[in-house]
Formats: sequence, structure tokens, C-alpha cells
Amino acid sequence: MKTIRLIRGDDPVLVSEAVSKAIDELIGDADRSLVLEELTESNYQHDDAVDLRSLIDACGTPPFLTDYRVVVGREMGSFTTAADVASLVTYLESPLDSTRLLLVYEKAPGGTRNGAPPKSLLEALKAAGGTDQKTTIGGGKQAGKWLDDQMAAADVAIEPRAKRLIADRLGEDRSRVGALLETLASAFGPEKRLSEQDVAPYIGDAGSVPPWDLTDAIADGSMAKAVDAARRMTANGARHPLQLMASLHNHYERLLRLDGSGASDERSAAAVLGIKGSTFPAKKALNHGRRMGHDKIARAISLLAEADLDLRGATALPAETVLEVLVARLAHLSR
Repeated sequence: MKTIRLIRGDDPVLVSEAVSKAIDELIGDADRSLVLEELTESNYQHDDAVDLRSLIDACGTPPFLTDYRVVVGREMGSFTTAADVASLVTYLESPLDSTRLLLVYEKAPGGTRNGAPPKSLLEALKAAGGTDQKTTIGGGKQAGKWLDDQMAAADVAIEPRAKRLIADRLGEDRSRVGALLETLASAFGPEKRLSEQDVAPYIGDAGSVPPWDLTDAIADGSMAKAVDAARRMTANGARHPLQLMASLHNHYERLLRLDGSGASDERSAAAVLGIKGSTFPAKKALNHGRRMGHDKIARAISLLAEADLDLRGATALPAETVLEVLVARLAHLSR
């Protein structure tokens, strides 16, 4: 078992799950109350200075009535330079054999910084035989693969259609899958192969979705899907209504720039829009604009302007209602 570990990531749920598992492994069969010492951001504050002296002291303290101690340094996201971690790097050059150390690069509650561990610390960790665990989900296909891997490794068998339902309902809130899989395993056990009907009651509220789900639904002329995407994007404060408006403004600005530009394929469209890398977004904008035509694009811009004013106080209607009416109208224009 590796006794020096580092865990890092931006998703608090995934970090918390990884930390809990790591602590249990490091403690083993020992008495938790005797072996565990956990430090947080408040422990790093000394008068006017913020440093790691408390963590180093804890690492260098011999065990009492036990064979080893488990020291956990939480909320280390503000220690991002070589100078910040110099004392820790020195400790890792000759770590105490009786100390099992877990370092967690995460943002403190209410904090603003969640930086990456500096190169000097990662090098010292590797030299000491430690592990570096990243809990990041990633984006695009990588995020989809991560979710597939979690479901494939679960202690429960799930049918393909049920997996698709889980992926669709979780949306961007993929970190919820860990708790969901544990619940399903507890409820059904490993023998039963779970269907859509089995998993549906346990998924909970639909998670948020990326902006392109909304614009794709609008471009397809699907009013129901567009309204659903708008609701999921703003539910529980996931995105402010004006953030959603910004995504819509950006999409229709692209259509307006391509209208009459003479762009005939996705490459020339990408050049007009200044898109680097993949030309797929330009292709979608070009196709959407062609289906709509100039008059409908102009009408969409007018609807966006009206909704923007409504969101800023021109109407007493709730923001959610303004957005739902807007995206339904925009989808209708795309038919």
C-alpha cells in the first residue's frame, strides 16, 4: 500500500469520495481516533502568515499507542508555488516511516483558489514513492467515457438502455453517479440486471446540460427539448438566466455573421467566424442559418433583444418564464 498520496480535482463530490476511500485504506484496522490527524485551511494560518508548518509538525510527530499515524492535509489549493511547499518537499526527502500522509489539493469552503500542486512537490512525491490521483471528469467524449467506466466498474449490472437513461438524466452532473451506483447496488445486489424501470426512481432530478444541447434542440425545431434544456441549465442556480442568454446571443451572432457572407462550406464558415481547431461548430451554425434564412434570423435577433430587456426588468414575469417562452419561439422559427 502506498503510504504517501496526493488527491486533486475541481469537483468537490469526486474529491470527497476519493479522500474518504483513501483515509479508510490508510487507517486500515487501526483505531481512527488514535491514528488520524486532519488539517484544514485554518491550521495553515499563523498570525499574518499562511504556511505548512502545522502540517510538517504533524508529519514529524511519532505515533502514540499505535504503530503509525495518518496525517491528512486538506484544502491545500492555495499552495501553488515552489516556495509555498518548500518545507513539505524537504520533508518528503526523508519522510517518517510511521506517518501515512494524504495531501488534498481542493478549494477551502468559501475560498477562491484551487490551484494545481507545483512541479517541485509532484517531483518530490514521485521520488518518495507516492501516488498522484486526479479526480477530474474532463469534457466532451472524455467525460462520456469517464461515466461509462464508472458504470462498467460498479457492483451492479446495468442494461445499455438504462445506462443511456442515467447519462441523459445526470447531464453535466456526472459526479452524482457514484452515490447513485452505491444506492442501486444496495437496493438490488449484483445478481439482477437493471432495466430503465429499475433505475429511473433512483436517479433524482435531471442534471444540467451543456449550452450546445439547448442550441441543438432549437436548431432542430424541438420546442419541448429546448424548453427542457433551458430548465435544466438554470435549475437550482446551475446557471444564471443571463448566462443562458449569453450562449443564445453568441449562437445567433454566428448565424448573423454567416448570413450573406458567401461562406459555402464549414471551412469557409469557420474562417468567417474566426473559429480555430474543429470546424464542426461552424458547420452547425452554417446549416442552421441556411434552414432559417435572413428574415427568420432577423426575427430571432429581435426576440433575443426583447427577452434581454424583460430579464432586466421590463416585465414582471419570472425569468424562467421569459426564457422558456423565448427558446420555444426560437425553436418554432427553426421549423
